Amino acid sequence: MQARSISERVDYVGAIDWDRRLFDSLIPLPDGTSYNAYVIRGDSKVALLDTVDPAMAHILMAQLDGVPTVDYVVAHHAEQDHSGMIPAVLARYPKARVLCTPQGKTLLAAHLGIPDERFQTVADGESVALGGRTLRFIHTPWVHWPETMVSYLEEERILFSCDWFGSHLATSQIFVTDEARVYEAAKRYYAEIMMPFRKIIQRNMAKIAELEIEMIAPSHGPVYRRPALILDAYREWVADTPGNRIVVPYVSMHGSTRLMVERLVARLSAGGAPVDQFDLSVADIGKLAIALVDAASLVIGTPTFHRGPHPTVYNVTHLANALRPRVAYASIIGSYGWATRAVEELAGLIPDLKVEILPPVLAVGHPSEESLREVDALADVLLERHRQAGLL
Repeated sequence: MQARSISERVDYVGAIDWDRRLFDSLIPLPDGTSYNAYVIRGDSKVALLDTVDPAMAHILMAQLDGVPTVDYVVAHHAEQDHSGMIPAVLARYPKARVLCTPQGKTLLAAHLGIPDERFQTVADGESVALGGRTLRFIHTPWVHWPETMVSYLEEERILFSCDWFGSHLATSQIFVTDEARVYEAAKRYYAEIMMPFRKIIQRNMAKIAELEIEMIAPSHGPVYRRPALILDAYREWVADTPGNRIVVPYVSMHGSTRLMVERLVARLSAGGAPVDQFDLSVADIGKLAIALVDAASLVIGTPTFHRGPHPTVYNVTHLANALRPRVAYASIIGSYGWATRAVEELAGLIPDLKVEILPPVLAVGHPSEESLREVDALADVLLERHRQAGLL
């Protein structure tokens, strides 16, 4: 792969990972991903912004064959899919210095063993002159690690945002062309990685609001030549007002819980509420995370398994608590054989979701007509809550 130009002085030297299907041994990657790195050529200095995952080392190093000198390696983020090749780059360019936040220095030294003399930390708002081009650094802690920052190329109005505004999407096109496809990939990325830091992202959105941005170059996915696409999306996703969707993830071992879920979804749909139903035995967890971005209510369906919730439901509920979506209401429905602690255990798994817990509906064995009427009543309560909140 050869370096590709994204502007007069900026080249793309990243790598497209077409075949990767799992990130962090957890996150599904249905469309692969990319590890974006960029070279900025000033009149007097050359900067390399981020590197690639070590698995793609040969692609980065081949593109750097055409770069005789690197003065600065900008490390926006210490996670290895961006920083993992920094030691090899420093070995190739012995005069290069790593530019990062003070916290970034601590993490990069710990994770990669980079010696102290190779670092040059930068303050929030500090600039580095490259000769005809100026890089300004903006600290963005907890987007999504404590050391993260972004860079702004002042003369070309390009924001290099690292993981922020990124998308896990392998494509041969450097720039966004299919906006709908990139929007969905970016929403999945936000849901799985950025949503727990929604409040912090709100504050960081304010920090970049003053910038004139003509292009956003993230470290995953294609480059935005229409920044409003992703900026407007993030403003909506991080807003305090929840969406209007009701998300119903469930597992059913013998069909009883599924009957209750189907009854609930039918009643909610008839009342005009948009509902997303997920059978967790086959569901794409990334799709569930996307749905949670717009959710105001979460109803968990589970059979009882050894007196507690089904293990798959247990894990997904724990994940939902970690993602911290904007849900306002939650409840539990399901079936059990002779005894259950599913409600108590699931409620204990979502302490970080500031929700109103609506009365659960539990049926002994196959749901009776009385149990199904209780499901209808729960649906009516959810619809009323959504109407009162102005969501329907």
